[in-house]
Amino acid sequence: MIRLDKYLADMGVGTRQEVKRKIRKGLVLINDQAARSPDLKVREGEDRIFSEGREILYAAYEYFMLNKPAGVVSATEDSRDATVTDLIHEKCRKDLFPVGRLDKDTEGLLLITNDGDLAHRLLSPRRHVDKTYYARIRGRVTKEDVQMFADGLDIGMKGYEEITMPGKLEILVSGEESQIRLTIQEGKYHQVKRMFQAVDKEVTYLKRERMGTLTLDENLKPGEYRRLTKEELEGVRRC
Repeated sequence: MIRLDKYLADMGVGTRQEVKRKIRKGLVLINDQAARSPDLKVREGEDRIFSEGREILYAAYEYFMLNKPAGVVSATEDSRDATVTDLIHEKCRKDLFPVGRLDKDTEGLLLITNDGDLAHRLLSPRRHVDKTYYARIRGRVTKEDVQMFADGLDIGMKGYEEITMPGKLEILVSGEESQIRLTIQEGKYHQVKRMFQAVDKEVTYLKRERMGTLTLDENLKPGEYRRLTKEELEGVRRC
C-alpha cells in the first residue's frame, strides 16, 4: 500500500503540495468516493484513483526503448539542450533516467527506465554485458586493427595508461571510409572514439545497435521510442 499523495505525485499529477491541495478540494476520488486526506493508504492495482475525472494508473517501473537521435543529451535535465527523457511523452513516472550515456552526436539504442537495480546490473563492468556499435571510420580499418582491439588498447590521456578490455571488431567495409561493427563490455568516456584514435583513425558516425539481449527495433526512427515487450524485459533482467 502507498500514501495517496505519493501515489499521485509519483505518477506526475503534481508536486506533493499540489496534490495535497487537489485532495483537500475534493478533486481526487478513490473508488468513486472523494478523498479528503492526503495520507490515506491505497492499494496499487486494486483501488481506482481519479484526479479531476482522469483515472491515474500506478506504474512502479517503466521501461522504454529509445532510438536516440544526434543532438540530444543523455541526461534527465539540461539548461541548453533537449534531453533523452524529454522525448518520452507517454511516461507515467517522473523519475525516468537513461541507462548509461551516449555522446550527444551518437545515435541508437538507449534504455530509459526508473529501475535502478536493473540499470546497475547492465552497467556493472563485472557482469560483462555486451554493447554493440555500428560506426563509419575515416581511414582504412585493417586486420591488424582487429587484433589490436582484441588485445586491448591504451586509450589513456595526458600520459596516463588506460587499457581497455578486449573488443570484438568486425570489418564491414575497408577503404578511405570504413564501416565496422564493434562489441565492447565497458562504457568508458568516449570509449569507441578513443579506441579508434589509438589506432590513428577517426569515428565520423556512431550508432549503438545492441545492449545485452536488447536489440534496437529497426522500425524506430531517430527520436522514436516504445515500451519494452515482456520478452525483452525478461531478457535484460537475465543479463
